[in-house]
Amino acid sequence: MKSLEEAQAVFFDRFSYDQFLQPETIAAREAAGRVTAEPVFARFSSPNYHAAAMDGIAVRAETTFGTTVDRPKDLRIGKDAFFVNTGHMMPEGTDAVIMIEHVLDVDEETVQIESAAYPWQYVRKVGEDIVATELILPQNHSITAYEIGALLNGGVFDVKVKEKPRVLVIPTGSELINVQDLRSSALPHGRVVESNSAILGALIRACGGEYLSHPIVPDIFEEILNAVRGAAAGDADLVIVSAGSSAGSEDYTAGVIAELGEVLVHGVTIMPGKPTVLGVINNRPVIGNPGYTVSAIMAFEKFAQPLISRMLGIRDRVRPEIRVRPGRKMASKLGIEEFVRVKLGRVKDTVVASSLPRGAGSVTTLTEADGIIRILSDVEGLKSGELVKAELLKDLAEIENTVVVVGSHDNTLDILANQMRVHDFRFSLSSSNVGSLGGLIALKNGYCHTAGSHLLDTDTGTYNISYINRYLPDLRVKLVNLVYRQQGLIVARGNPKGITGIEDLARDDVTFINRQAGSGTRILLDYRLAELDIKPEKIRGYGQDEFTHMSVAVSVLSGAADTGLGIYAAARALNLDFVPIVTEEYDLVIPEVFLEDEKIQLMLEVIRSQRFKELVDGLGGYDTSKTGTVVASL
Repeated sequence: MKSLEEAQAVFFDRFSYDQFLQPETIAAREAAGRVTAEPVFARFSSPNYHAAAMDGIAVRAETTFGTTVDRPKDLRIGKDAFFVNTGHMMPEGTDAVIMIEHVLDVDEETVQIESAAYPWQYVRKVGEDIVATELILPQNHSITAYEIGALLNGGVFDVKVKEKPRVLVIPTGSELINVQDLRSSALPHGRVVESNSAILGALIRACGGEYLSHPIVPDIFEEILNAVRGAAAGDADLVIVSAGSSAGSEDYTAGVIAELGEVLVHGVTIMPGKPTVLGVINNRPVIGNPGYTVSAIMAFEKFAQPLISRMLGIRDRVRPEIRVRPGRKMASKLGIEEFVRVKLGRVKDTVVASSLPRGAGSVTTLTEADGIIRILSDVEGLKSGELVKAELLKDLAEIENTVVVVGSHDNTLDILANQMRVHDFRFSLSSSNVGSLGGLIALKNGYCHTAGSHLLDTDTGTYNISYINRYLPDLRVKLVNLVYRQQGLIVARGNPKGITGIEDLARDDVTFINRQAGSGTRILLDYRLAELDIKPEKIRGYGQDEFTHMSVAVSVLSGAADTGLGIYAAARALNLDFVPIVTEEYDLVIPEVFLEDEKIQLMLEVIRSQRFKELVDGLGGYDTSKTGTVVASL
């Protein structure tokens, strides 16, 4: 393991760049730089199966309960434990992965463990990255190289140059499938769209190189060896082996480079991108890129992109930076430099940063991101409100014209974001899902323009007003209704468990998926449980939570849970059944100081438009009769 600076120095100083300066002309054939003519929604969920997130053994978590160092447990291979590698489909009946480093005493029949696993430990659940029908890109949007990966993973495939260094990308992975094989068919279960090559190809072209493609190579050492040997003997100036740079039994890149040439670096202290391999074969640079999409992109930008710049003899591209303040604390690990993807928006005189999920396989964290904050290795994170630098991924003018919405999740916010772009392309909307209470706290701290809220006052039966008075006593606000919506229990098609109401959550045969603490949905659930005198600990899955209604619906669709409390629109989007519980009020809390802001005026104009109401009604489960109405002035 080397620091980023050490790894770059070792790699870049190894080569004489005169040998690479041979220009040539190619034609662009990708979507990067084009502008969307309509909103783009996902056809597929990604991943479409439960996938191991670590190399190790797949188990059913409950079979490991009670295991400790003093009470180790033996598991039978093929019955209680199944060897898996990162990205592999989880065997039927398993719901957790124990890292291979924590597996002891391996023999032909048994393995031993010394600690218990919890459900969904080191497992990428169905739809963790992309959920079918979700908005990937809005209308009037210039597509970036990152977003090509989001389009491909979501099942969306159809949307003059000089000589440059030739960069060959070799995709590896037995689970991968070519885009061309999917144009007229569904994504087979257990397969993954091979999108990394397309992303890397666009990045190569964007920074001045020519992308050379290679057929998918399965996870077989000899086949990867032959592919890299041929590449190093060909006319490629740089070879990138994609998805072959971790520590598992099927990650062979380091061994291949060592056999054919020299490994310079294996492992860099950055996240994402830690498993990167840097080497040289026949005086040609070879990079082993991690397989997770965000890691692959980060490794490319830190090593391949500067290398291409050096080959061309041009200055490496540096993105502009601005000072921002995190809206919430950002934790990080000592000894690792972390690059956190964030949403940005100016609220008064402060640019506020809201962190996105950090999963290395979630390419949508880059399609949604406005910037990247670098957390250095010698700190354990950043405090809320701490002034830090952010590297810009989008134009500063776009960030200045972004409405920042923080609070409860609702599917109509996607429609609102897109319709704002249709009405006036200068403006956009960014939403972060932290729950209704989290939204009010963000307003109090000056970290957003408006908060989405549906907080039920259990004493009066009214929504939001008492909470605003309690948490925002010194802030004058307008409470504007966005929608009334149906909340209920999302269940599998046909309702196989026969769930009819909240009382069924206490049944032994029902597994529940919850919403996060502080969300209006969680408050509603706890209120109904108290009414029925049901203790939370009686509900299987009460402690497992998600941050959006769509994530709850995906958990039910995938079988991870039998039911979850959410909105009808989420159930309908994924063709699930729904047990109505209540019709609730979902409002936007807008400080009066922002009401004359041009972007807030546009947002309200769109909300009150007939077209917006028609689109919302089309989702199902919404009442727009009071949409855009000022419910209260507080």
